[in-house]
Amino acid sequence: MDLTRFQQLMRATYGARDRQRGVAASVAWLVEELGELAQAVRKGDRADQLHELGDVLAWLASVADQLDVSLDEAANRYADGCPRCRSTPCRCP
Repeated sequence: MDLTRFQQLMRATYGARDRQRGVAASVAWLVEELGELAQAVRKGDRADQLHELGDVLAWLASVADQLDVSLDEAANRYADGCPRCRSTPCRCP
């Protein structure tokens, strides 16, 4: 699934509720999910890691949508490699 389609799906599924919750609360949920991802990484459980990565991506899509920002457009910052040196792999000092 591409980022635009995923963001549209999250908007259709959770958009009204997330907008009612607000950006600040949605960012708090995103941070909580990042913490859960960190725990899954430490434990090394692939199924939990996959689950938490999905949750992080869903909350990131919600925040982007509430800010009226396209995740696809944001990801384009890295389309040419490192945004600073424009190299792949990065050659920044």
